[in-house]
Amino acid sequence: MNYSVMIAFIVYIAFMVAIGAYFYKKTTNVSDYFLGGRKLGAWVTSMSAQASDMSGWLLMGLPGAAYFSGLSAGWIAIGLGIGTYLNWLIIAKRIRQYTKVAGDSITLPSYFTHRFRDEKGILSMICAMFILIFFLFYTASGFVACAKLFSSVFGLGYHVSLIFGGIIIIAYTFAGGFFAVSWTDFFQGILMFFAIIIVPSVAIFDLGGAANFVNEINNINPNMFSIFKNVDGSTLSLIGTISLLAWGLGYCGQPHILIRFMGISSPSEIKKSRKIATIWIIFSLTAATLIGMVGRAYLTTPLDAITSETVYIEMVSKMFPGFLGGILLCAVLASIMSTADSQLLVTASAITEDFYKFFNKEVSEKQLMWIGRWSVIIVAIVACSIASNPESSVLGLVSYAWAGFGATFGPLVVLSLFYKRTTLKGAIAGVISGGVTTIVWQQVALAMDGAGIWGLYEIVPGFLISLIVIILVSKLDKEPAQEILDEFDRYTLCEE
Repeated sequence: MNYSVMIAFIVYIAFMVAIGAYFYKKTTNVSDYFLGGRKLGAWVTSMSAQASDMSGWLLMGLPGAAYFSGLSAGWIAIGLGIGTYLNWLIIAKRIRQYTKVAGDSITLPSYFTHRFRDEKGILSMICAMFILIFFLFYTASGFVACAKLFSSVFGLGYHVSLIFGGIIIIAYTFAGGFFAVSWTDFFQGILMFFAIIIVPSVAIFDLGGAANFVNEINNINPNMFSIFKNVDGSTLSLIGTISLLAWGLGYCGQPHILIRFMGISSPSEIKKSRKIATIWIIFSLTAATLIGMVGRAYLTTPLDAITSETVYIEMVSKMFPGFLGGILLCAVLASIMSTADSQLLVTASAITEDFYKFFNKEVSEKQLMWIGRWSVIIVAIVACSIASNPESSVLGLVSYAWAGFGATFGPLVVLSLFYKRTTLKGAIAGVISGGVTTIVWQQVALAMDGAGIWGLYEIVPGFLISLIVIILVSKLDKEPAQEILDEFDRYTLCEE
């Protein structure tokens, strides 16, 4: 075992846990624990949003896809890059303003409750249910990535690695809540950015420069440099291209990203955050795609479909065997932790605010905070059980959960901010239709082996059906109450 690498991991993990311990004393109420009291600055908001966005998918899922598919996997990166920018440009400021005006909401379901005056709590309960379903799979993807990391680096068994990674993530999320999650994500975002730039750059240098790298790849398979072709030489289908680009549709429905917008100190900080986030995402997605392709030329032992997601880990272990390599490998842990902690927190907030508090309205702030903390542990245990299969794919789990959130919440988030005529019945119908379509489409697609139209990524039909249903039901429904229409007219004026 490489003790220099182990020391790097111990130092890194201790630093993350220390942040959680520091913010334990600063977290005094539910708003602090789940939203940080809306006190985040522009840098922390942007870096933590992007770090929690990318997850282990950035350093494992995408490089693994590029390792096999070459530049054609870059369509995912293009879709995500466009989606990130538009999310910051169109959604971020408006949802920060509206959640403040609409009952000072601290979760996405509670925002919908106040936005549509859901007095019976039907919409918030449905939203919380879908959050629980899809985040279990999303969080499981993080634990899978964590298990693969520790298995590859330290030679531990998959299940031992899975438990070890889960304990680390739970520790600081349980203690410090939103503050801890956001600040750890800030530092993890910085580490991820530099690591993902350094590794392919050094590998290309070791290969003798860009020209030699290109020659190496052409010798392996010249189709890897074509963004319009599969590696077997066939043209990438229209459905395939749309499916990859459609990842960008998911952004406006991701609760763990939207909550960062809600937690920023002032709407005026959004513009600065958008610039930082856009630069981060462009460089990171480009470098992640490049890692997969460079790894194909750099690694002498080929990787198979299961191990391809460890291409970054294998490259770092070969190039930097000492303490520096350990720090660069910590970037993988950073990408995993920065998303899993956010997902645990959002899921716990849904259980606490939208389930428990709904049935126990007299519960104290202190009790709610502890219920939230114990919810983190329970959700993590269930997610670990989902991740217990060693052959689980990080990209596959993320893909399903991303589509689920994008189709279930994305259309309603957009229409709640831009379409005044949206009604409670329309919102309920849209959330159910989007979530159910995603689940059903994915199951049928598996049964049909992705043939024909069933090869289309489930977020596309789910998003479109939800959008259409919300508009149609809202138009057929009676107009919202005047107080809702008046609130809509003035929410963009909020600058608190």
